[in-house]
Amino acid sequence: MTIKENDFRKIDLNLLIAFAVLFREQSVSLAANKLHLGQPAVSGALARLRDMFDDPLFIRSGHRMQPTARASELHTELMPLLEQLQSALFQQAEFCPASAKATVTLGMTDWVEMWLMPKLIPALNQEAPAMRINVVASDPFTDAQRLEGGELDMAISMANESARWLEREVLTSMDVVALWHPQQIAASAPLSLEAYIAHQHVMVNYREANGSQTDTLLAKLGQTRHISYTTPHFAALPGLLMQMPALATVPAGLSESWQRTWGLAASPVPVEVPPFEVALLWHQRHNSDAALMWLRGFIQRLVNAA
Repeated sequence: MTIKENDFRKIDLNLLIAFAVLFREQSVSLAANKLHLGQPAVSGALARLRDMFDDPLFIRSGHRMQPTARASELHTELMPLLEQLQSALFQQAEFCPASAKATVTLGMTDWVEMWLMPKLIPALNQEAPAMRINVVASDPFTDAQRLEGGELDMAISMANESARWLEREVLTSMDVVALWHPQQIAASAPLSLEAYIAHQHVMVNYREANGSQTDTLLAKLGQTRHISYTTPHFAALPGLLMQMPALATVPAGLSESWQRTWGLAASPVPVEVPPFEVALLWHQRHNSDAALMWLRGFIQRLVNAA
């Protein structure tokens, strides 16, 4: 149905509220008391209502104002609409995770997916079995742009953007660690700086970068490391470490599972690399999205409990 705007030019929502209260109270003075208005104001509202509907609406009978047939018809039609309007305007829909059906698109790098999703998905299936998570590969350089454009509902990112529309909630602070396979490199933790730079390295890069913050810090010490292989995928690293005498410097969140699954050894990086923040990012327009805000809290609680 197409709304005809001109039909509503004479309509004032406050008049309809006054009509509903007048119908219930059947008294101008009592209606004025309920509406916290003076009697002249309610009498004026009644006069406008009579003009609007071209009907007396209420006829005085003793101490009461009896509704006309037209008023009774209007009341029957209007009350469900006013109640629905009140609910839409003032009562935010409750989100019930156990029964909610929603699809949320999350942007993240492959290492974030490997770190978080094996814990998140089983827990989410218990709490919100009908919620679907759609993961999209992203990187810190494009997360804000894709959130603004609506490609992503939320991102789990290392980006530290400050756009006015961007909401950012830190999930955790994380170090980096060095990993290798003991059958390829006979070393023990903690690695010395000399041992760290003596071996070749495999590295994940974004946008074909030739180095990382680790390399910048090494350069300040007058040191360099030999990077023999770069890839945009963290998932490629364990297989490489199984087959070649190399080190990989990765987020600490991957260390425990990779040691357990691939038999890798781990050591702190012998350079003071500052921890980095992993944060949830979303557009402010989603602050009233019940499903997304519930998932935001669910992820935060899951990470905090780990």
